[in-house]
Amino acid sequence: MQWYFVAALLTILTSSQGILTTLSQSNGHYTYDYGTVPFLAEFFKLVVSSLLLWRERRVLPSTRMTTDWKSVRLFVIPSVIYLFHNNVQFATLTYVDTSTYQIMGNLKIVTTGILFRIFLRRKLSNLRWMAIVLLAIGTTTSQIKGCGEASCDSLFSAPIQGYMLGILSACLSALAGVYTEFLMKKNNDSLYWQNVQLYTFGVIFNMARLLVDDFRSGFERGPWWSRIFNGYSLTTWMVVLNLGSTGLLVSWLMKYADNIVKVYSTSMAMLLTTVISVYLFSFKPTLQLFLGIIVCMMSLHMYFAPPNMLVDMPSPTIAAPENLKEISIERKTDS
Repeated sequence: MQWYFVAALLTILTSSQGILTTLSQSNGHYTYDYGTVPFLAEFFKLVVSSLLLWRERRVLPSTRMTTDWKSVRLFVIPSVIYLFHNNVQFATLTYVDTSTYQIMGNLKIVTTGILFRIFLRRKLSNLRWMAIVLLAIGTTTSQIKGCGEASCDSLFSAPIQGYMLGILSACLSALAGVYTEFLMKKNNDSLYWQNVQLYTFGVIFNMARLLVDDFRSGFERGPWWSRIFNGYSLTTWMVVLNLGSTGLLVSWLMKYADNIVKVYSTSMAMLLTTVISVYLFSFKPTLQLFLGIIVCMMSLHMYFAPPNMLVDMPSPTIAAPENLKEISIERKTDS
């Protein structure tokens, strides 16, 4: 399977996440416990990965699986990072509004490139660095509202704590992605075995989060497992399947492509979501949206196109046979 096919599929599924989540609401509210959705998505990924691993081992008994605890315990770290990231997200939203948070979230595009270079020691050309910066600028431009709107004034008026937490959130998001790529590529283990390890800890940590939420509420609504499917509709199940499927695609990209491809997929998905929202939710497109889309398309072309398509290289001049004869005659005369 080619990476660009997986990246395109990831873009489509990611773009539909926000739309499906919005459609799963009833009168602007969730009728289900939203905390159960990530848990069920992690469980779905674990089940699918286990079945694929079982099938792979039946076909190829020599499938490589590193079961040493020193290797397995490394898969705990992404879950811990994402746990901290989720808490930082909530803390950030206490200082800044949603629009400012979304714009600051684009910092993860640049931080991913930086950590990609530092930890994975993958060198990027100057042209690709320019493309990454352009992607961040394009996505940010598409999210900036008109300056006549009230939210425009709040963009740079949040407390310093909000901006610091926003930067920390971007760094944690990038670190989780880069570290996951490191895990996926550090050996030749089966992708499905690596997924089983990753999603096992994901299930455990999401379960722990649900328990903590119950303790905080004093079990007012009962234990989480007694209401796990309460309020679920067909659309809610589509959200769960969507989150699970995108996670499986991301792990494939981490194994056989890289984080930058994932960043481009999710960024393009954000723009695609905005365009679709124009038709589904009567969203009014702005000039900033169109400019942002154009800049992102330029960035996409700059990063993935061959260098000879971007820069006109001077073609080497080949002397004509007659000129070569004249040069050889002149050399003989001089000697």
